Amino acid sequence: MTLAKNQQELDKIRAQCQSLVTRRSLMSAGAAVVPIPGVDLGTDVAILMKLIPTINEKFGLSPEQIEQLSPDVKKMVVVGGASMSLGLIGKTLTTQRVIGMLQRFGTKRLATKALSKYIPFAGSAVAAGISYYILRKVGRSHIDECYAIALKAITPTSVTQS
Repeated sequence: MTLAKNQQELDKIRAQCQSLVTRRSLMSAGAAVVPIPGVDLGTDVAILMKLIPTINEKFGLSPEQIEQLSPDVKKMVVVGGASMSLGLIGKTLTTQRVIGMLQRFGTKRLATKALSKYIPFAGSAVAAGISYYILRKVGRSHIDECYAIALKAITPTSVTQS
């Protein structure tokens, strides 16, 4: 897949990615119900290791796709992506990078989620809610960043002014 041709196509990609993030967030919540500490974090990392590259690819912003862009557009995508809060556009993911990102997005929530595992029944529900929230927030933030960069890349004036 390459960069979208217009904003309408970009909006469609964003909607598809948001649906994907919602489904993966529900998977994360399901894993958080398991009352074994650590299982949910491992699941979240595994989900994000697949989800972020999938979103990048759908927007035409995977490392391989960026290499195929014209030099001006490539520069704009790389510089713009690096300045975003997540900074995962066109990057190869590592487990450490994903764990660091999860910690930035919710250190207190991750701690609460871990502690809630020790409270029977209600603790699992709390952990599931926190897992859903964090994964959805990370996924949606990444979608917003990809959308903004892709929109800049397909807007003719943004390339000529760089």
